[in-house]
Amino acid sequence: MTDVREMPGLTNPPGDPAAGKRIHYAATFAVLAIAALAFSLLQSMIIPAIPELEHALGTSATGATWLLTAYLLSAAIATPILGRIGDMVGKEKMLVVVLIALSLGTLLSALATSLPVMLVGRAIQGTGGAVFPLAFGIIRDEFPREKVSTAVGTMSAILGIGAGGGIILAGPIVEHLSYHWLFWIPLTLTLTATVSTFAFVPESPVRSPGRINWLGASLMSAWLITGLVAVSEGPTWGWANTTVLGLFAVTVVLTLLWVWSETRSDSPVVDMKMMRIPAVWSTNLAALLFGFGMFAMFITVPQFVQTPVAQGYGFGASITQSGLFLLPFAIAMLLVAPLTGRIAIAFGSQPILVAGSVFAASSYGLLALAHSQPWNIYVASGLLGIGIALGYASMSNLIIEAVPPSQTGVATGMNTNIRNIGAALGSGIATSIIVSSLLRSGFPKEHGYTVSFAVSGLSLVIAALAALKIPNRPHSPVVESLAHPGLTAEAEVFVGATGYTPEMAAPENSA
Repeated sequence: MTDVREMPGLTNPPGDPAAGKRIHYAATFAVLAIAALAFSLLQSMIIPAIPELEHALGTSATGATWLLTAYLLSAAIATPILGRIGDMVGKEKMLVVVLIALSLGTLLSALATSLPVMLVGRAIQGTGGAVFPLAFGIIRDEFPREKVSTAVGTMSAILGIGAGGGIILAGPIVEHLSYHWLFWIPLTLTLTATVSTFAFVPESPVRSPGRINWLGASLMSAWLITGLVAVSEGPTWGWANTTVLGLFAVTVVLTLLWVWSETRSDSPVVDMKMMRIPAVWSTNLAALLFGFGMFAMFITVPQFVQTPVAQGYGFGASITQSGLFLLPFAIAMLLVAPLTGRIAIAFGSQPILVAGSVFAASSYGLLALAHSQPWNIYVASGLLGIGIALGYASMSNLIIEAVPPSQTGVATGMNTNIRNIGAALGSGIATSIIVSSLLRSGFPKEHGYTVSFAVSGLSLVIAALAALKIPNRPHSPVVESLAHPGLTAEAEVFVGATGYTPEMAAPENSA
């Protein structure tokens, strides 16, 4: 049997020294990390700057908020579809296309001086959400088994690191430069990643033949749009508003039609059988709740600490100072994420997800009970960073372990997508709770923040319960060489290296 390290596309050509192989993996991962960081920075940098953009673009608070909503909508639609296309035509090719689109959208936003132009740019940027499923697929296809868990874990954590870092950096950028630099700085990263991907990232050997079920793709886009618009506008229009309720009703109908279409299609965008795998649906539920918890923190903490002390709570922080309260979050993500791969090899990814849920829930538990001192916020921010690092890393690995190689892109794309839906839910519900009761001064009552913290903590307790339902499959440090009848030689190597059974990987899905 051929050694897995000799498979085409997994390493440099045979005969290269070990150092050359290490450089190959390091270069590939560095390029993917830059691409992921650029997308995650663009996702969150705009949040603290929304009031500034409202004034600079001459729009309302609702209009400025659409700059975040448009981004989430576009990412929700594009991520699973482009992930699926990447599985079919090649992940490296599709990653270059996605990065070019991300760069063009960022350039347009950087040049924009009106809301409509920036909205178009933000919508184009949202297609960059496909960076994550494509990167996960490339790592799975290119890296040897012992490197996959750590690489995927770190890549997943970059989403949280970039999101936290974006909020921290936004204040100094807006205060000392201008809102245009919220886009010029990430643009340098996207352009670097685009050129480097074309030059250094090899094409993945795994393909998934087939076509796109465009009816299913259209229905999925439709229910994502109606659902996310309802969630995003609920705090503004009111959750009992007839338009919001109508959008939720339409979302339910469109979702049922989408499931029906995908079930009947011989080439679905999202395989419903795959979505019913216990490890997949329970991990996706956890992803929804983790997205809810992370973005709730990003919305509530800056507002809370910026509240003037005269209101009876808060610290009167500036935009820059409020971002620093989330610095422990970013540091914890950066330190913990690389460790998750080794823990997963020893114990499996499921215990990591349970632990991450507990850490994240304890963060909100602390905030619900004590938030009168700055150290309360710093400790809670760090606890959430540990929890999100463990949770995001383990979720991606659990999805990758549960599906065949040919479905890596679409499966991880849906998982990322569900996190985005959770983010929209978290920000919308947290905002709705906070503004439901106001002081005479117009500031929210402290009680609203306390309830919001408690609700977010409860959601992460539910995430822990969902994680307990996931089958745990501890990794063995030794790759077993088992014969699987009916597979080609290269597929046999791939199955032996990744732990998949013949039922999960078919001969036509091999390189």
